[in-house]
Amino acid sequence: MDSVTKETAVAATGKPILMRIGIGLFAIGMLAVLAVFVMFAAGLENLPVWLSAVAGVVTPLGLLLGLIALVREARAGKHG
Repeated sequence: MDSVTKETAVAATGKPILMRIGIGLFAIGMLAVLAVFVMFAAGLENLPVWLSAVAGVVTPLGLLLGLIALVREARAGKHG
């Protein structure tokens, strides 16, 4: 039963769902950071608050989810 649960949590690429979500969120956050830098370099001073929030919150959230997925995978490898 445990192997069936493990198979459903792992995508076709071999990465757990949590890792894929973390990578996606991190990528979105990095695009927001890049957009903030480009807009600031272009001379815009009043940047959208939502863009700054995405850059400041989503990037570390994606990193955290990726690290959690790595730790869970390493623990499952030790015990399984």
